[in-house]
Amino acid sequence: MNRGALALVAAAIAYMLWWPVPIEPQPWNAPRDLGYVGAYQPNSKLAAAEQVAVPTSEGPEDIAIDPQGRPVFGLKSGDIVRQEADGSFTTLTTTGGRPLGLEFDDNGDLWIADAYLGLMHWSAASGLQLLVTEVDGTTVRYADDVDIAADGTVYFTDASTRFPADGIGTYEASLLDIMEHRGNGRVLAYVPSTGQTYTLLGGVHFANGVAVSHDQQWVLVAETGSYRILRIGIGAANNGEIETIVHNLPGFPDNVNDAPDGRFWVGLVSPRSGALDTLSNYPFVRKMVQRLPSFMRPQAKPYGHLIAIDIEGNVIESLQAPNGEFAFVTGAAEFEHQLYISSLHETAFAVLKR
Repeated sequence: MNRGALALVAAAIAYMLWWPVPIEPQPWNAPRDLGYVGAYQPNSKLAAAEQVAVPTSEGPEDIAIDPQGRPVFGLKSGDIVRQEADGSFTTLTTTGGRPLGLEFDDNGDLWIADAYLGLMHWSAASGLQLLVTEVDGTTVRYADDVDIAADGTVYFTDASTRFPADGIGTYEASLLDIMEHRGNGRVLAYVPSTGQTYTLLGGVHFANGVAVSHDQQWVLVAETGSYRILRIGIGAANNGEIETIVHNLPGFPDNVNDAPDGRFWVGLVSPRSGALDTLSNYPFVRKMVQRLPSFMRPQAKPYGHLIAIDIEGNVIESLQAPNGEFAFVTGAAEFEHQLYISSLHETAFAVLKR
């Protein structure tokens, strides 16, 4: 080998060992992926869902049902759009960011977790307001999902305090945070009557979907980076208790949405990555992987999967589209025997008759 070739090899080795990357991976022991067994047996129940193309953009990441029973969703363009009874679409507002989590309160006002901007509020009367951009001295860098308790408290997640979605995009920021696995996420609570916001739980490995339990005693949270669902006590008797109610999911959990019958819908946006699990306890190697071209790093795979769980974490239902007929499923909203299913990347939302 000539000197030029040796120099190139030395440069490549130096690059893989020492080139700066934005992540500082932490070691952890990923649970062994059991795959699609038991309650997760493969099926094609989701593949038959009707797909409704969204206007102008993509990524109807969350769907909320308004007081008149109409689905409302946010798009990558920043638009928040409502489907009318005749099938047409109306743009309610444009946040200027990336609206992810959506939830209507008892007044019919819409609360928005905008990944680029923070916690927002919209009503037809007052328009759009940005309410929370910082909590406990730390900027809200990746507002992800939102739900509202009966007492008016607005619970929302800040998926990552280290990797802001603004600038690189929500998907790209999530890959960095999950690869790092440092516990950068948090669950936050905003009290409209006082305008105060506090931290309900910190140290979450990509804090994603959030939902208040039907009995108002718990807040459920999807911890995407650890493949599990947590519940946090908010009642008088269980305040501050933290339990893992779903362990070792076969995919990355995204939104958590309550259903009328007391269950919760959870979207699994992608199957797990075998490479990511294998390298979980090797932070230095994960750092080397981050130096590879993006197409060689772990990526989300197009597999559709939506599950329903109860408050104890039992999996009641599993709907799948294993060939990616409708993929990157983030969650679902249920209304009058119609299941509206959201997606991170699709240019449509799906509707499944119950």
